[in-house]
Formats: sequence, structure tokens, C-alpha cells
Amino acid sequence: MAHVVLAGGGTAGHTSPLIATAERIAEQNPSGTLVAVGTARGLETTVVPAAGLRLELIPPVPLPRKPTPELLAVPWRLIDAVRQARRILQAEAAQVAVGFGGYVSLPVYLAARSLGIPVVIHEQNALPGLANKVAARFAAVVGVSFPDTPLANARYLGLPVRRGIAELNVDQRRGPARAAFGLDPDRPTLLVSGGSQGAQSINQATAGARDRLLAAGIQVLHVLGPKNITEADTVLTDSVSGARYVPLGYVDAMEDAYAAADLMVGRAGAGTVMETATVGLPVVFVPLPHGNGEQARNAGFLVAGGAGLLIDNADFSADRMATEVLGLFADPARLPAMRAATRDLVPADAAGRLATLVLATAKGA
Repeated sequence: MAHVVLAGGGTAGHTSPLIATAERIAEQNPSGTLVAVGTARGLETTVVPAAGLRLELIPPVPLPRKPTPELLAVPWRLIDAVRQARRILQAEAAQVAVGFGGYVSLPVYLAARSLGIPVVIHEQNALPGLANKVAARFAAVVGVSFPDTPLANARYLGLPVRRGIAELNVDQRRGPARAAFGLDPDRPTLLVSGGSQGAQSINQATAGARDRLLAAGIQVLHVLGPKNITEADTVLTDSVSGARYVPLGYVDAMEDAYAAADLMVGRAGAGTVMETATVGLPVVFVPLPHGNGEQARNAGFLVAGGAGLLIDNADFSADRMATEVLGLFADPARLPAMRAATRDLVPADAAGRLATLVLATAKGA
């Protein structure tokens, strides 16, 4: 029986692998305890309790990207957050602290180190964040999603994903998934998604390319993002080809969208990259142009391995989208080859392997 505390929050990039790993820890350690630590301003306040995990909150300690008066308050905020994290770890009799990065993780890492509790970290991006860079120096286990992540003592585990994605049988699920979305079970299908919040540039390119795709007989499942869909976004059917355009604000079970698709156009966040690779879905990646280039790095190993394409956001117009997508569907060998290329690129069962490492670390504490 092990007592495990997990830290991660802010975005789905942190919470999704946390939840997937927690599910597997619970399976392997049914008599133990699990508690997640987050902040009141992150996505974790809804998705973690919805997953059946108990959530404790500590104050966030954001780091300003530029020198501002706010920077002077960081040490005091960090001290307070570490103090509160220590209380949680002690109250839970934690034997191991597991972190997935983000604002909440650094205080938990530091609190665990001060109490002599071993730390396990998992970095989901190819370019690691500050919290995991710090913790990698003293962590007992350093797991990474991508093979070239620059962290000391890193183990290439892949990204922990939910069982629904890890064990998806695309061939069995494709027909029912397409029917559930109102699509033709036998027609070539493109999935477009800019992530949980959508992506304006991808949505605009899709609007401009839509008629050409439908005219070519390619049906389109377009996840615009909950804030981007309007009453004007309605199902359309090409009068000649019969192909349909189906717009949605959000999809709860993305494994169904992945199963329905032959090809995807999307961003290159860690979750999208590793989930699509896990299910074997070829992707035209259009990395988010902001940040330090981590999205382009995330997709790099799939592009190099022939499992995906990468187009700069600035170059991704309606014409470019139509040209690339139509070209891929026109070559009968290309998409199957891209799908096959993922098989040797992504480790299997990252969540289960990370859960095993977490419990072994707890037992050795």
C-alpha cells in the first residue's frame, strides 16, 4: 500500500497525463491513497474531481516572463506555497510526490525534497519547463514524452494517455465513430482540431478550403473550440459529391474523433502529438507560433520518421491546406505508410510504465 501525491495543473497538457497516470496507479495500488495538488486558477479544479480524484489546492506561483515589480513577490509566494505543500504531504503521509510541471509542481517538488520524500517527474514537452528543469536535478525518476528532451537522467516513456486512447482499436471503432458524428462510414475523412480551445488560424484556413475538400469527396469533422463556434457554423453537404462538413465546438471523447479520421490537421501540443501517434493517425501539424518553439519540437520526431507533416503557422493558408490535404488523400499509399510509421516511434503504455516506476519509488523510500 502506497500513499501518492500528484501535482500538475493549469492546462490539459499537465492534467491529462496526471489523470491517466493516477488511473493506472489506482489499478496497481488499490489499497493505497491518491491525492492531487493544484491551484484554484487552473483546469484541474474541474477535470481532476470529475476523474474521481481528491484535489487539494495551494496558491499559484507564476513567474513573470519579464522583469516587473511582480518578480519581487515571487520568493515570498513560493515560500508560502511550499509551506502549504508540506502540510499536504505530511497530512497524506506521502511516500512519493509525482509532478507533471506547471506552476503548482515546483512548490510540491521543493516541499517533498525538504521532507525527504522522493520525487518522480514527468515532462510532457520536448522542451522542458522551469519546474521540471529544477526538479530533474534531485528527482528519483525523470520520465519524458519525447526521445530528445534535454533533461538529466531522462527515461523515454512516452506520454501517459487514457485507456480509451491507449487501447483504441481504430479498425473496429471507425464505422461507429463516423456514424455517431453524422458522417458516412465509408468516405475519406479529415479531422481538424486546434486543441481544446481551438485555433483561429486553422479555423480560418479550413473555412477557405472547405468547399474544395468537399467537392473532392472528403468529409470534414471540424472541432472549432467552444468559444469559436457560432450559429453560422452548421452542417453542410456538397450537392455533387455528397461529402459533409460537420462543425463542433468540443468533443468529449477525442478517441472517437481520432478513430473516425484518416488524416488530421492540428496544433502540435504534446497531447495531440502523442495521442495521434499512439492511435496511428497521420497529422499535418501547424505549431502554435508563440512560446519558445516547443510545439515544433514536439512534432519533430514524427515528421522525421515520416509519420506527419509540419507547416509553419504563417504559411498555413486555405490554399496551402487544400493542396496538402488533397495531395495526401490522392496518393493511396501515403496515408497507410504514415500510419504504419508511428508503430516504432512511440513507446507502448506510458501511463502503466510510469505508474510502476512511481510505486517502486514509493516502496523504496
